[in-house]
Amino acid sequence: MIQRNYHWARQTMLDRLVTQGIRSEAVLEAMAEVPREAFVDEVQSVRAYEDCSLPIGQGQTLSQPYIVARMTELVTAGQSRLRRVLEVGTGSGYQAAVLAQMCQSVFTVERIGAFLDQAKARHRALGLLNIRYMHRDGFKGWPSQAPFEGIVVTAAPDAVPAELKAQLAIGGRLVIPVGAQGIGQKLTVITRLDDTEYQTRWYDLVSFVPLLPGSLA
Repeated sequence: MIQRNYHWARQTMLDRLVTQGIRSEAVLEAMAEVPREAFVDEVQSVRAYEDCSLPIGQGQTLSQPYIVARMTELVTAGQSRLRRVLEVGTGSGYQAAVLAQMCQSVFTVERIGAFLDQAKARHRALGLLNIRYMHRDGFKGWPSQAPFEGIVVTAAPDAVPAELKAQLAIGGRLVIPVGAQGIGQKLTVITRLDDTEYQTRWYDLVSFVPLLPGSLA
């Protein structure tokens, strides 16, 4: 196996994130801390720090670095440490690893069991012990562990799932891409104001795989 030094590529990624508008020092530190190459196969690892998404199998992708940083910045809203955050769509495990740098506890839900097992192994190899895992339909979230100060969804539903909104703590933020593929998905942030009121804001135009119901082995 070829041993590569990714230090230069990682620094180039960080410099690019700053020029793309990422301002949170805590987010940049988290992105610097997590070895992105550990979350793709060896063939793709040479491209780990490029400004693009990468395939991880079964029609799923690892989001480009900017999107991971942007969603992390939006969900943390300038805070350097959150207590409890839910991720819907574990995928490769990279987004959860970044969140784990900034959160006391990360709860991640994945519908594809093989992805969940692989992500857990990667996290353990990196010594990330503050992440908990659930194999289930992402639309349902993880109600037994709610409320969450933040929820990050890494696939796009056509509309915001009510069950996820209900699992937000007061003041908590749900960061989610919304819309069908190919027709202009919007990165959406929903903040829970009180028991019944929510504030919705729209940010970047994005392109995510669809959030699908059910679960697979």
